[in-house]
Amino acid sequence: MNDIAGISNENVSRWFSENVAQIELPLSFSLIAGGHSNLTFSVTDAAGAIYVLRRPPLGHVLESAHDMGREHRIISALQGSAVPVAETIGLCTDVEVNEAPFYVMRFVEGPVLHDVSAAETIDEEGRYTLGLDVVDVLSALHAIDPDAVGLGDLGRKEAYLARQLKRWNKQWEASKTHEIPAMEETSALLEAQMPEQIGAAIVHGDYRLGNMIVAPGKILAVLDWELCTLGDPLADVGYLLNAWTQPGEVEGDATPTAAGGFPTREVMTERYAQATGRDLSDINYYRAFSHWRLAAIGQGVYKRYLVGAMGENREMDLDVYKQSVTTRAEAALALLSG
Repeated sequence: MNDIAGISNENVSRWFSENVAQIELPLSFSLIAGGHSNLTFSVTDAAGAIYVLRRPPLGHVLESAHDMGREHRIISALQGSAVPVAETIGLCTDVEVNEAPFYVMRFVEGPVLHDVSAAETIDEEGRYTLGLDVVDVLSALHAIDPDAVGLGDLGRKEAYLARQLKRWNKQWEASKTHEIPAMEETSALLEAQMPEQIGAAIVHGDYRLGNMIVAPGKILAVLDWELCTLGDPLADVGYLLNAWTQPGEVEGDATPTAAGGFPTREVMTERYAQATGRDLSDINYYRAFSHWRLAAIGQGVYKRYLVGAMGENREMDLDVYKQSVTTRAEAALALLSG
């Protein structure tokens, strides 16, 4: 049995045989998604049953950023709720097994809409009803009482925006390589215009079509809960609206909604407001905050590549990436400026 990077075949196979009912050895493993985030593998047994294994990236340093137990706990807590998630099978915290903790879920069959071409595999009626389901599932997530499902201690519930601003201002200052006036101007406006947080909810943190397994008109499973915390639910809404690109709004096909046929941002916003009773009159603030936060994150990535901390990457166009940070900052400022 040959190992692939991130999987000790013999040890993981033994763990499956001891912890997963009706498993039939041998197992075969293949990487579904990698990069600098958590690694996702498909696991197929001799009978053709398919499972999914999640583990931290290779050589990771920050354990807190890739906490398998936390992610497994969140998905397990949402089983049977109105938020569709994959069924969790088990968690392994013994690093002797695979050099890092991992957890296992049942495989959910269906596409992930990463770009326009993927979205175009679904007809326009299916895209529209899928968009409505995206809002309905987010509304359902934000309606769950964290304490009632055992997630009340997942994070601090109060002062979400203030804590985020402090964190990402610090990140920006640490990674700044050149002046971007829109970053400082936006930061000041975000502080000055900060709305009052009304209640607290489970916040996914990366809620977009690229993190969902779907069928025409329906989400089958919401993925990638590693950024999930407790806080202001409107942060999720602002993030989603920014990712919900309208046809012709930006160049390229990186956002699936640019394919057309999906509900407009206005329809999505109104549907969320009706479902939750929340006031979205300040939603542009949350959209600005999301752009600004992603600019701060992007600047950190840019600096790491600039100084060579990420090794050689000839596919990374540093000038284009540098401009994308400025573009994000200016988009944030435009939203706050009216």
